[in-house]
Amino acid sequence: MNKEPTDILKYLHLANLSAHWEEYLKLAADKDLSHAHLLAHVLQEEYQRKRENAHQLRIKHAHIPEVLVLETYPFERQPKLNKKRILAIYDTLGYMQHHQNLIWLGISGCGKTGLATSFLIHAIDQGYGGRYVLFADLINELYAAVADHSENRVLKKYIAFDILLIDEMGYAEVDPVQVRLFFTIMHERHKKKPTIITSNMGFDEWGSFFKNDHLTAALIDRLTENSHVINMKGCKSLRATLEAEPCAQP
Repeated sequence: MNKEPTDILKYLHLANLSAHWEEYLKLAADKDLSHAHLLAHVLQEEYQRKRENAHQLRIKHAHIPEVLVLETYPFERQPKLNKKRILAIYDTLGYMQHHQNLIWLGISGCGKTGLATSFLIHAIDQGYGGRYVLFADLINELYAAVADHSENRVLKKYIAFDILLIDEMGYAEVDPVQVRLFFTIMHERHKKKPTIITSNMGFDEWGSFFKNDHLTAALIDRLTENSHVINMKGCKSLRATLEAEPCAQP
């Protein structure tokens, strides 16, 4: 028994094509398209839909709390920030191609997370798989993994991401076991997968929460060996600026 085209498309798991089948037939009739032209149009439409669906899925799996893009960052409020350098790194996507880390250092509220997130999203837009995680949440997850003996699974997960953003480094106390597991992640990603890190603390302060001078020095050495370090300590808090603006209005 012959099946309707839409039934066949559903059976073949071509849901989008099935949903737009009548639309495509009408388009072909209205514009008198050749079979080849219609087929090319349908394939292009389905290709674009599949790419967009895959992109949305990658964004969802990245667990990004707020989708921020570079175009919205107020560079005019941060005259001490080297905009030209940041745009050059961003536009070439060199940090992905050369497995380079991006480390953003600066005071709270200066826009580190927004800039770092925009780089993560840019990579995801180009087809890479990424993940955002707060440093404190990562440390807690590593702690839980030790308790239920799932360290290997958790390590494998974070090592595998094409690009990993660890936000707010330093907002957690870390015990020796967590330090070892965190160092393992960074060691395995070294020169293989780029990692983005933001921190309110300078490198000389990282020992205060890792509490292991030897591993801290080794970690910083690996992170900075193949990286772009963007020092925003001379920048001002955008939060303070935004809070002050309404008061300045008449």
